[in-house]
Amino acid sequence: MIKVEPPLEYPPEEGHYLRGNDLSPVALVVILIHPYDNIPPGIENLVRVGVETSTALSGTLQTENIGIEKMLCNIVANPNIRYLVLAGPESPGHATGDALCALFKNGINERKKIIGSKSPTPYLFNIPVEMVERLRK
Repeated sequence: MIKVEPPLEYPPEEGHYLRGNDLSPVALVVILIHPYDNIPPGIENLVRVGVETSTALSGTLQTENIGIEKMLCNIVANPNIRYLVLAGPESPGHATGDALCALFKNGINERKKIIGSKSPTPYLFNIPVEMVERLRK
């Protein structure tokens, strides 16, 4: 597969992630169930190891809506990323992992709701359907 440099504005969204090898086909996302000011060292280490082992992006994900939107924008912005590794425990309040898996499996409906998600608010209001489909491919 031909590798390309991501655009200058990559990654477009701010968040809790580290940027690694832009040419890598892999991104790592770790479900975060702790406040950002109290992230356990093991989670921080897992994110760091992701970058040290050549992922393109490695970071945490906390919510089933805006968090997924930002993650999706950053992944789609790098044409080299083809795989997403999901790690960490499920979030009991947000069901973020469930929402992410449902997004890949089913996409979103006309109301921009993640189809089949058990999350309380699995809506991606700020994301075009085409971007979701690109992520799923």
